[in-house]
Amino acid sequence: MDLRQNQITVRELLQNPKSRQVFQRRFGKWLNHPLVGRAQSLTLAQLAQMAGAYLPQRVIQDTIDELRKL
Repeated sequence: MDLRQNQITVRELLQNPKSRQVFQRRFGKWLNHPLVGRAQSLTLAQLAQMAGAYLPQRVIQDTIDELRKL
């Protein structure tokens, strides 16, 4: 998947069934959180930076790598 140098938006990722499956499998319980709706205008790069406060960098990078392979 072309992540456009991580400038693809969260909205675009969640609208794509394959990338949504990646997020669902890795972060399922968090997809129902109210902040997800507000975060949809963020880019993947912005989301990764914010997630760094809560998740290990390895988990974030593995997720990005998996999305890139789609």
